[in-house]
Amino acid sequence: MTVAGAAGAATTAVSALPVPPSQLGESPFWHPEERALYWVDISGCALHRFKPADGEHREWALKAEPGCIAPLRGGLLLMARRDGLWRFDPATAESRRLAAPPFESTLQRFNDGKADPQGRLWAGTIDDARSPKAGLYCWDGETLTRKRRDLTTANGLAFSPDGHTLYHADTPAHRIDAFDFDPIEGRLSGQRVFAQFAPKPSSDELQSYGGRPDGAAVDAEGNYWVAMYEGQRLLQLGPDGRELQSIALPVRCPTMPCFGGADLRTVYITTARAGRPEAELAAQPLAGSVLMLRVTVPGLPVNFARA
Repeated sequence: MTVAGAAGAATTAVSALPVPPSQLGESPFWHPEERALYWVDISGCALHRFKPADGEHREWALKAEPGCIAPLRGGLLLMARRDGLWRFDPATAESRRLAAPPFESTLQRFNDGKADPQGRLWAGTIDDARSPKAGLYCWDGETLTRKRRDLTTANGLAFSPDGHTLYHADTPAHRIDAFDFDPIEGRLSGQRVFAQFAPKPSSDELQSYGGRPDGAAVDAEGNYWVAMYEGQRLLQLGPDGRELQSIALPVRCPTMPCFGGADLRTVYITTARAGRPEAELAAQPLAGSVLMLRVTVPGLPVNFARA
């Protein structure tokens, strides 16, 4: 499938992986040692892995909704689920809980997150009632510490190539913030607005809606790529927050991009179909699929977590 980008952007070929659709796909990352793409289906309580070289797809059923995952050395994964932080072994499907959830798990769950260059896992939460009671937490291998509060839906976590800027979004606010990041201490300071987007129209008409910021990734030049939920597009923003290009997608609800492939120039994008109108799903059969496209600037490699 070929779709046109925004003015000034080249026409971009977008295709989908040959895997079953997720209800709410999220947290994709490219594993450089396994040459495989991992992602989760939050609503489907599942972990997925796809190997492009031979087309192998694996799925693991989980006992609670996974919000985000990060690779650990030795073929293991660090997984933030509604019921806490877990070390997961894909080879045996065995899990061991490392920490209980730092919130009431009947009211909140973990959402978007990833490891920083030092191996700490940063994982945001989402409030089930969509109240501003969520936050952003950091796991240093021993302790979970809250770093932000008064959020509704934590998303958009990413780090600049030099490791001194942390990006983070509160999706319903239609805003992405940037923070000065101390990579040694893991401290945040200097909060500022990186990008602000127009609010969702009060009507159900979405054709003119640009979407709200969901998951994100950063490329080797420091550009920030963000999936615009309900906006049917992937945005590339410069380090100054300026829009560089808008890539149209064949589904209404992209959720998160990541860079993968041997050259890190393939962008994989998870998407959602859970809760979408029947007419929309009929018109967009790729909803819930993992999309892919090629870009000219490579992304940053995934950071391995410590646990």
